[in-house]
Amino acid sequence: MCNYTANKKNNAAYYFIDRHLNSNVENKKAFVEAIPNGRSISYKDLSIETNKIIDLLTKYNIRREERVLMLVLDQIEFPIIFWGCLKAGVIPVPINTLLSKEIINSILKDCRAKTIFISEEIENLITHSLDIGNEIENIFVISKNKDVRQYKNFRSEMALCVEKNIVEVLSDESAFWLYSSGSTGEPKGVIHAHGSLLKTFETYASKILNIKETDVVFSVAKLFFAYGLGNAMTFPMGVGATAALYPLRPTPDSVKEVMKLIKPSILFAVPTIYAAMVASLKKEFNVSFPNLRQCVSAGEALPFQIGTDWKAITGIDILDGVGSTEMLHIFLSNKPDDIVYGTSGSAVPGYELRLVSENGIDVAVGEIGELLVKGDSSAMCYWNQLKKTRNTFEGMWTRTGDKYEKLKDEKYIYSGRTDDMFKVSGIWISPFEVEQALISHETVLEAAVVAKQDEEGLDKPCAFVVLNENISKSEKEEILKEHVKNKVGKWKYPRWINFVNELPKTATGKVQRFKLRQ
Repeated sequence: MCNYTANKKNNAAYYFIDRHLNSNVENKKAFVEAIPNGRSISYKDLSIETNKIIDLLTKYNIRREERVLMLVLDQIEFPIIFWGCLKAGVIPVPINTLLSKEIINSILKDCRAKTIFISEEIENLITHSLDIGNEIENIFVISKNKDVRQYKNFRSEMALCVEKNIVEVLSDESAFWLYSSGSTGEPKGVIHAHGSLLKTFETYASKILNIKETDVVFSVAKLFFAYGLGNAMTFPMGVGATAALYPLRPTPDSVKEVMKLIKPSILFAVPTIYAAMVASLKKEFNVSFPNLRQCVSAGEALPFQIGTDWKAITGIDILDGVGSTEMLHIFLSNKPDDIVYGTSGSAVPGYELRLVSENGIDVAVGEIGELLVKGDSSAMCYWNQLKKTRNTFEGMWTRTGDKYEKLKDEKYIYSGRTDDMFKVSGIWISPFEVEQALISHETVLEAAVVAKQDEEGLDKPCAFVVLNENISKSEKEEILKEHVKNKVGKWKYPRWINFVNELPKTATGKVQRFKLRQ
């Protein structure tokens, strides 16, 4: 793909959709809704519908490079709108459908979108919360009903549209924005180019996942998440496979129901879901997932205990990997033939990694440093945040904000976010290491560890624990402290243990440790 000449083949939608026309997958299902009586759409029909989006945008004077906000559930309309915008040169901005109205308003003002596409089920996220008359020009509601009050009915509007031609773009041209998950504060607008989508497919999907045309994939992570966008759109679409979309909020029970319904061959999830499913599956007998050949985890590091328990129950390994919104997908991962639980694996082919000290010097094997990554899927910048852009994107290298330890065999062990690390008795403490030790106890479902000052003003580990059993918490506190001492060292044990019903998380499953520190 040429970076310097505009061409329709540079448009990511051409590669992932129109390239399949007149091929053996043209009439194959690209997407199915994993609900009773769910709809499906073929690659050919997806091409037709995305071409109609170009006409829809033109009719309402939504011009090239303008942003449109997508508050769309994981349903057939999501890929139609997303890829249709790319075909028109309009910038889709899919955002988290579980955000508060206040954060949605702040994102809307930040990206300056004048058009919103929204699923009827979550229409209340904009009702009475936007100055619609002055700020928003078009609101398209995805609804089965013709009457959507003062808004436009997306399906009725699409029925009046005709196919238009895909626009020519540069592969380095801005294609879409994603907003970071906000695990350390306010979400940031991350700008990605058309070419980035192909790069993640050519690296992780092709060289690690080895995705095939015959695969059926299901991603628990939603499409608004960079992880889910690759899992359920670019990866299966790159080979003409089928993706299952689940519009509801996932739970261990609902994930199992979806898997029974569509029998995926590849499952993408986050550690939180795997942990909850393990706890549930331990109480069942004769559990099997027909056709399942590969499981993937990202979003946060996968604890050793969850990986080994899942393998023992299902017989399938979990590929634990590391990605980011800034890099679009996974760049550090375990490999199918080389899985070491408790590590994040090694660099995905096509990416380079470095660990550096606070002074920017490469650290030695066995030492802890901040992880930097180099790869062609890196974002262009943060929208309107010059200082954060310059602090994160250093030439060809991108700072991840994660601390890691590199082993001799080029594998990496996660230590924690840079902001989460702290020293006890002059030695770096990895919150993740202490959390893994806590989770390895059979009564613990989840754990998060942060620094807290003792009476002498020194940092010590403080744990927040979610139990999976109703037991005496006063007795459990001392048991867990001793358990951690025996697992990872006497100076690393949590001096305080707070038993909570749940941990504060983003909608993508990341623990918001900054809230625990507060």
